[in-house]
Amino acid sequence: MKSSPSILLALALSATAVVAAEDLSASNQPTQNVEVDPTLLTLDRIFDSSDFRERGLGQYKWSKRTTSYFTLEAPQTSGKGRDLVRNDAATGHEEIIVPASAFVPEGQSEPLEVESFEFSADESKLLLYTNSKRVWRRNTRGDYWVLHLPSHQLRKLGGNAAPATLMFAKFSPDGTRVAYVRENNIYVQELRRMKITALTRDGSPTLINGTSDWVNEEELSIRDAFRWSPDGRSIAFWQFDTSGVRQFHLINNTEDKYPRIMSFPYPKVGETNSATRLGVISATGGRVRWLKLPGDPRNHYIPHAEWSPDGTRLLVQQFNRLQNTNRVMLADAKSGAIRTVLTESDAAWLENENPVRWVDGGSRFLWLSERDGWRHAYSTGTDGQHFARITGGDFDVIQVEAVDEKNGWLYFSASPENPTQHYLYRTRLGGGTPERLSPAAQPGWHTYDVSPDAQWAMHTYSTITHPPVVELVQFPGHKVVRVLADNQTLREELATLKLPTAELLKVDIGDGVSLDAVCLKPPGLNPSAKYPLLIHVYGEPASQSVSDRWPGGSGLWHWMLAQQGYIVASIENRGTPVPRGRTWRKLAFRQVGILAAQDQAAGVRALLKLWPYADAGRVGVWGWSGGGSMSLNAIFRYPDLYSTAMAVAPNASQLLYDTIYQERYMGLPQDNAENYRLGSPITHASQLKGNLLLVHGTGDDNGHYQGTERLMNELIAHHKHFTVMPYPNRTHAISEGPNTTRHLYGLLTRYLNEHLPVNPVRVVFENRKLDNSK
Repeated sequence: MKSSPSILLALALSATAVVAAEDLSASNQPTQNVEVDPTLLTLDRIFDSSDFRERGLGQYKWSKRTTSYFTLEAPQTSGKGRDLVRNDAATGHEEIIVPASAFVPEGQSEPLEVESFEFSADESKLLLYTNSKRVWRRNTRGDYWVLHLPSHQLRKLGGNAAPATLMFAKFSPDGTRVAYVRENNIYVQELRRMKITALTRDGSPTLINGTSDWVNEEELSIRDAFRWSPDGRSIAFWQFDTSGVRQFHLINNTEDKYPRIMSFPYPKVGETNSATRLGVISATGGRVRWLKLPGDPRNHYIPHAEWSPDGTRLLVQQFNRLQNTNRVMLADAKSGAIRTVLTESDAAWLENENPVRWVDGGSRFLWLSERDGWRHAYSTGTDGQHFARITGGDFDVIQVEAVDEKNGWLYFSASPENPTQHYLYRTRLGGGTPERLSPAAQPGWHTYDVSPDAQWAMHTYSTITHPPVVELVQFPGHKVVRVLADNQTLREELATLKLPTAELLKVDIGDGVSLDAVCLKPPGLNPSAKYPLLIHVYGEPASQSVSDRWPGGSGLWHWMLAQQGYIVASIENRGTPVPRGRTWRKLAFRQVGILAAQDQAAGVRALLKLWPYADAGRVGVWGWSGGGSMSLNAIFRYPDLYSTAMAVAPNASQLLYDTIYQERYMGLPQDNAENYRLGSPITHASQLKGNLLLVHGTGDDNGHYQGTERLMNELIAHHKHFTVMPYPNRTHAISEGPNTTRHLYGLLTRYLNEHLPVNPVRVVFENRKLDNSK
């Protein structure tokens, strides 16, 4: 399907060719005996070299007992493994508290590869996580070991459990026991004699205790689904009964001579959900006391449940199936009786944004609400009374960052003046005027990991053109104590490049609507020339596209395209989760894929009007996941505006996605059938005129390859030409296996170079030619 050759820059230097970035980047062949122009980016340099590697702090843990934090560092003595180091926040003094040699199990010669670690409350014991395996999105199944710090005694948990079968292990409050999940049951292991007690025994492939099913993990982030009581005498846990939930089947053709089929419960919109309930059981075993939650357990969601500080009650949140009502209840841990203390509702939907945060010794808790049109922080009593405002004004609290109850402060992120940026503020827990802590001289994106005592924070700052700087800061003055990662090497490497011009701008699409946008323009842009315009889109309610922060590796790929001569832009349509007020965000309700496609098209037309050097005949669009779906909607619904689309892991039909996500934003399909149809790209496939590349992992457990195959059939039925690249057995991330990421971006680059060329001799649109021949 080539329509034009790549552009070759031919210069002979001795016997070595110097190749333009686009040629090398579009190729999936090894680059031997090729000298690369050091001012240009290539796929090899972006994805296969360390030229632009971003440095960070790595794994660390704040101490809950001292003003210090812990890191894993390369051993001071030669050898394998890593030392565990205590870092004093104030002085920077480093102390090795566990040398790598202490992580060597008895009878073995090499230390454990520690992937994460947790301390007991008194910091005398260390829980080590190793040998992890992936469970859907994350590596949450593995082996656990306990290291006694004074003696360096190292012991493995789980008894005779098979390798990598333990999940979410955590110390009891007194540090004498560890609880964990294994094969859908909950166990407690005491650490003196290593005796194991099974708390539940009914776990099975369809009955899950202490962790969750696919959809609750994916959409509500429920993974670790059990909680020790503060006194260590009981454990509260979620149970998911997936019987009755229809199975989805993934076919793995790559690992054996015959296909392997993986089946798992996956409730698509309008289908039956798991039955979910919460129970409390003694840490020594016995009968489960089930909380008496109201309603149908298959038509509610339980996103959060936490013990009260006194250990007598649980604060439980219960969404209805439409997720427009969140009922907050106090449950008696002994009787299971419940009492409603707060009901939050919204005419559209509610986000899952309220993990339990206790204040006033457990008599009150914090709450985020959009009830006045903006997301603000409140506190409320467990008696159901005294709902009190903490923040207010025409701005959104993006999220709560920390609570300093001792000194009476709430730390939160917000950006009242610019929704593409992110700053830290604090205000009194009793309310008052917010105080910005992020430096005024640093416009951009600031994130913080605040210490337990709210006196220190790991601060990361970046912009769209400046890589992150990670530093330790001290509150309240935001004093920089020390820089931990400055990425100076990366900055110096970037300074050698021919850099594109990066710009954040507002796009007026009429009717008083202004959209945020970001663009990259080719170096040395000639205003009298014509350049192809590539739109990178997401556009759904789950994620923000336009932000003033460092874009990372995929962002550097956009830089590479700009070097080649593409204008690359993203537009933030209405209905995305940006801090522009409730009305802005909730406009997507019951019209996902409809309003966003309209806004995106209006934004593109506005950019073409603003930039006469952008070629209206060469407008492309690409995106991943929801952005893949949006790319399809763009080229199908606006075929005279977009000439090329690349859709990665799209969802061609909203009816094929899961209950929690799709019903949250669209309602039930029987109540919104027409907009489910209009918002699904497959409905409009017959209108394709331009060039279309479909990319999908056949092992995608999230947005199933099934939808892409259905779309392929629809396109075939309407005589539409397209290109498809199935990645065998890859997931939604399309990252598994050697060279996959490099190959994928090589594919995308080559497709753009051929179908949206920078210097076209003749642009061929197969479907327009076919339509004209009818």
